[in-house]
Amino acid sequence: MLHATDITAVHPTAELEQQLANRLPQLTLALPDGPQAVRECGKGAAIVLLHGIGSGAASWLEVALQLSQHARVVAWDAPGYGDSIPLAQIRPTAQDYAERLCQVLDALGIEQCVLVGHSLGALTATAFAQTHPARVSRLVLISPARGYGAPTRDLQRAQVRKKRLDALEQLGIEQMAAQRSAHMLSPRPSPKALEWVRWNMSRLNTGGYRQAVELLCGDDLLRYSPLSMPCEVHCGEADTITAPQDCLTLAKALNANFNLIPDAGHASPIEQPLLVAGRLAHALMESMKGDAQ
Repeated sequence: MLHATDITAVHPTAELEQQLANRLPQLTLALPDGPQAVRECGKGAAIVLLHGIGSGAASWLEVALQLSQHARVVAWDAPGYGDSIPLAQIRPTAQDYAERLCQVLDALGIEQCVLVGHSLGALTATAFAQTHPARVSRLVLISPARGYGAPTRDLQRAQVRKKRLDALEQLGIEQMAAQRSAHMLSPRPSPKALEWVRWNMSRLNTGGYRQAVELLCGDDLLRYSPLSMPCEVHCGEADTITAPQDCLTLAKALNANFNLIPDAGHASPIEQPLLVAGRLAHALMESMKGDAQ
């Protein structure tokens, strides 16, 4: 018989899954294209969280619960992720994802927000910020993926696309999650963080992931600059996927402030949720100062 203290050892994500269901519940919006899933908690000024290619809305759980003390927090499952209907385009651009985001904000009655993009979510966030500048008071990019759409990145684009789609075909979602989880974190992650990364990645949908690969390979974040609102870039100091130097280069190109996140790899919202939530709470406070001026 299992004792209560054994539950976490057997199911490392059990407590997180319970918090997800009870404190960051899913809302399914009926949009013109079809269903779109978001998770929401808290009240106040809005902060909207966009996840990366190997994740989902649930990856923001602990960050969102901290922020909900100060704000209305919305985390979406991107098109093709979770219960969100995929985009119509086979090879969508960040602008296509941004237009879906616009529909989401309209449906939720959010006129303006602090917009946060992690990894591939940074591409959508930046495209939205450029296209709808009045709706973004401040843009925060965490370990942003630039994408491989620039003409100078033709060779890398072909290599990345083949590598990711081959892995999907040969391994499938479950094995991809098992093999790639550790790469998302620092060299010595907690067991809980490692398992929560794997849990989120194991819930990817094949079709949505394929579309996201096409976004990663076909678009370029810098296509959506310059920006008219304040922007800041953060990166895990041990990030080996979007390395600190690459993130710094993007920050300079965007005229954005740059800061490292200590003791974190690529999935810093999972590995260092309190620190990331603190950075985002500060961004929210700065955006409100700007509104008051």
